Amino acid sequence: MPLSDETRAKLRGVSTATIATALYKRGLRNQMVQDVHPLAPPRHSMVGEAYTLRYIPAREDLNPVGVFRDHGHPQRRAVEECPPGMVLVMDSRKDARAASAGGILVTRLMVRGVEGVVTDGGFRDSADIAALGFPAYHQRPSAPTNITLHQAIDLNVPIACGDAPVFPGDVVVGDADGVIIIPAAIAEEIAAETVEMTAFEDFVQERVRAGQQTFGLYPPTDESNLAAFAAWRAQHGR
Repeated sequence: MPLSDETRAKLRGVSTATIATALYKRGLRNQMVQDVHPLAPPRHSMVGEAYTLRYIPAREDLNPVGVFRDHGHPQRRAVEECPPGMVLVMDSRKDARAASAGGILVTRLMVRGVEGVVTDGGFRDSADIAALGFPAYHQRPSAPTNITLHQAIDLNVPIACGDAPVFPGDVVVGDADGVIIIPAAIAEEIAAETVEMTAFEDFVQERVRAGQQTFGLYPPTDESNLAAFAAWRAQHGR
């Protein structure tokens, strides 16, 4: 089922940390993409379905610089074919020595209406990408001269990205902390649950700032705190 506007809006309002907790309750422990970071502080959360690209170690006879002239090259196709509203997720083998893309290709993704881009490798032109205000996550900047260390090989297939399994159509959420992958089949229920979790966390944060201790509050083992939360929700329309 395609990601609905309602589910997308709910996920924009929750953190990757809260999503991680909801997934952990279901036995899903490896959904956070490891060691990727936003190139610039996100203006808003990135939420979209995954469109994937897989790299392998380059075989030099098959991957000279001239391959980028081919319109059928998987990296170039990914940039032109990733649907608007989706997130391009790249398996770059957790190796930032070779650039997964650069400023021109990321700009093209932005102009086409793609939601964001994630690689467990690196980008070249990282300062230019950061200035775009477009959700982009990588491990670290890449050495520009090493563009042929990796070979783009597959489009829209199951991949690993930063040790997280990513299937085409899974829901990708990125915030200031990083990127997490929600299996498509449970995206709607995770969105609904994490909205509820976020309301309670906001209530707890307000109480803690006011000086209340966490025992009995977080988790709410004292029933009086549940009654206080119900009143807080009514007051705040949450």
